[in-house]
Amino acid sequence: MAKTKTHTQFVCQQCGSVQLKWMGRCPDCGEWNSFVEVIEERSGRKDRSGGGEPRATPVRLSDVQSDRLDRIPMAMEEFSRVLGGGIVPGCLVLVSGDPGIGKSTLLMQVAMQVAETHGPVLYVSGEESAQQLKMRAERLGSGGQLYLLTETDLDEIVTHLGNLKPRLAIVDSIQTMTVSELTSAAGSISQVRECTARLQSLAKSSGTSVFIVGHVTKSGAIAGPKVLEHIVDTVLYLEGDRFHTYRLLRSTKNRFGATDEVGVFEMRSGGLAEVANPSEAFLAERLPNAPGSAIAVTLEGTRPLLVEVQALCSTSAFGLPRRTANGLDLNRLLLIAAVLSKRVGLKLGDQDVFANVIGGLHINEPAADLATACAIASSMRDVPVAVDLAIIGEVGLSGELRTVGQMPARLNEAAKLGFARALVPKTHRTADLPKDKIELVTARSVNEALALALVKK
Repeated sequence: MAKTKTHTQFVCQQCGSVQLKWMGRCPDCGEWNSFVEVIEERSGRKDRSGGGEPRATPVRLSDVQSDRLDRIPMAMEEFSRVLGGGIVPGCLVLVSGDPGIGKSTLLMQVAMQVAETHGPVLYVSGEESAQQLKMRAERLGSGGQLYLLTETDLDEIVTHLGNLKPRLAIVDSIQTMTVSELTSAAGSISQVRECTARLQSLAKSSGTSVFIVGHVTKSGAIAGPKVLEHIVDTVLYLEGDRFHTYRLLRSTKNRFGATDEVGVFEMRSGGLAEVANPSEAFLAERLPNAPGSAIAVTLEGTRPLLVEVQALCSTSAFGLPRRTANGLDLNRLLLIAAVLSKRVGLKLGDQDVFANVIGGLHINEPAADLATACAIASSMRDVPVAVDLAIIGEVGLSGELRTVGQMPARLNEAAKLGFARALVPKTHRTADLPKDKIELVTARSVNEALALALVKK
């Protein structure tokens, strides 16, 4: 009979650091009061060092059958784009996001589409009853071969998966699942890690694709250690402002496709609807010839997006003027404001500067620097930016303009939306850019760019 081993340890709920005693501050991530006591009881495993039959045997590469790896196509093209072209059989996908952002709604729509066209789907919920799940499903459409299961014991779930053999399984959420061999509470580091590892083993052995929902902490990170993201094949984040209708599904890890790919959805009464042309949607309510507004061409994964960057300069009532960024990196805004003050001569020392990206988007790349600079100068001088001008470029500390990657794709997207001109940095590679669809306006410095972008009175 195998002996049962019991030991107590303290695990950081933020980074997964394991210590033998409780500590007020984690020595690895620096988080305060993040250690919780974990008591684990495990049955002793057999020693396999003495020989015995192995569970797996080496297989020649040419003998491996790849027929099972044909992707499951999806009618939801934005979802397929993020995954790399469809659902890979036997994959383990982690979907995370803020509470109420629409994770369960999106996965219910995916489950209903797969159940309608490709075979049985099992939706496992540890947070809602079958009646609550049906209420959501009736709002989204018909389910076909969609099966619902309300269970938190992973052993029971694995048994049902073995009997049903579904094409797709959804576990909502992984923080509610438990393994009977562990005595720690549901949602703890050890439970989440063990449940995810068992689901990965099941997905690889059976060919069933498994999607798991993961909660996030107050800082926006996935609850649990980073090892959870290392176990799964794909990590998807559903993000966006809860007070806006647009949602972005972002891929940060994908073993079967491109990373940093983005799908755009709009939250409606019937669920999440695809946005076929997100650039057009983000610019639909733009007010032409308004001072403080500029169009930036940013890149989300491999998809170029045109977004409106707005800025407002207002005389400060305090000694220390404010710098507020919404949707932009605050450090980039401070850098651009300093360049405009030092290199261009804009007197921003007594001005509150507010910058905002319309639509609830968050831009992290430097390609929007020049558009932000133009928007600030436009607001400061009360002169609008040319309405037919798309702006692309990075701003250096010397006031020079630097080119960014994927310029042809950005310019083609701007031309599709009817922009006649594009303001870009003047470099030796400008000759390689497409000039037949859009007129290129080049500048070497921020001073030259502002003279070209702002409409002369």
